[in-house]
Amino acid sequence: MRRKLYVLLLSAALLLLGAPAARAADNGEWAVYPAAARLGERPYFFLTADPGATLRDAVTVANRTAAPLTFRLYAADAYNTERDGGFAVRTLKEPRTGAGAWIRPERTEVTVPPRSTVTVPFTLTVPADADPGDHPGALVALDERVTPGGGTVAMGVQRAVAARVYLKVSGPAVPALAVEDVTLEQDRPVVPGTRTGTTLVSYTLSNRGNVTLDPKVVLTAEGLFGRTLLERDLAKVPSELLPRQSIRLTERWNGSPQLDWGEVVLTATARDLRETGSASFFALPWQLASGVLLAAAASLAGWRIRRRRTRPGH
Repeated sequence: MRRKLYVLLLSAALLLLGAPAARAADNGEWAVYPAAARLGERPYFFLTADPGATLRDAVTVANRTAAPLTFRLYAADAYNTERDGGFAVRTLKEPRTGAGAWIRPERTEVTVPPRSTVTVPFTLTVPADADPGDHPGALVALDERVTPGGGTVAMGVQRAVAARVYLKVSGPAVPALAVEDVTLEQDRPVVPGTRTGTTLVSYTLSNRGNVTLDPKVVLTAEGLFGRTLLERDLAKVPSELLPRQSIRLTERWNGSPQLDWGEVVLTATARDLRETGSASFFALPWQLASGVLLAAAASLAGWRIRRRRTRPGH
C-alpha cells in the first residue's frame, strides 16, 4: 500500500529566528500583506482590541506570476518552532484557539488573476472571556495543489505564504520567564590533552506569561574555587518568544575542562525579568579515576591484611 506524505512549506519571510523584517511575506510568486496603498507599506497586522470587541480589516494577496493562482485563505495561531524557536503558524488542519479561531475572512477561496491583487475583508471577534495579552497569529494563503512523487512513499509539497497578525487583547500584562531542565553532555578525550574537550549545554526556555518577550541569555561556567571558565552571550535565542511557549535550545562549549568540578549557569533576561538555571559538572579523566580507585582499593586491601595480622592468634 502506498503511503502519502504531504509537506507544507511556508515562506522564508514567515519563519524567522531574528526580528521581523519590515516587508510583506513573499515567496517570489505570491505575497500576502495587510491592505494598504502599496506593497510593503504595512507588512504586518498590529491590532489592539478589548475582550468582546469586533475589528474589521482586510488582507491583500498579490499574484506575481503570468498565470492565475487559486488559494485557500485561512487564519492560524502562531507558535515557536522546536528546532530553533522561529516564528511559525499552524497548518489548516491543526486546532485553532487564539487569533486563528477569532479571524474570519469574507472568502476562504481566492483566485488572483495574473500580475494582479485581490483584497479580502475579514472580521476579528475577540471573545468576551479572552485572556488579556498577546495572541499572535497569521492570515495564510495556501496553494492546495500537491505534486505527488513516486515510490512506496508518495511525497508532495504544498506552499503557503502568510501575513503575521500581532493581536493584543487589553488587560493586565504579566511577563514571566523561566530557564529549566539544564543538562550537560560532556565529550572528553580518552587520553587527556590529545584533543579538545566539548560540552553540549541543553536547556528549556519558557515564556509563562501573556506577552511576547525578547530574551537575552548569558552562559557562564565556574570551576573549582570560583574560577571563571566561560562567559558568553548566546546568539541562538529567538527574538520573539511568544506567550505560553517553551523551546529546547542547545549551546556547544568547546574547550570545556577535562579535569575540574564546577557549575554551568544560564541567565535569561527580558524586560525587568531575570531568571537562571544551572547544572553541576565533574570532569575527571577515566585513567586518573581508575588510578585513584586502584590506589584506594590497594590501600583498603593493605589495611585489612595489617588488621588481620594484629589480631590475637595471628
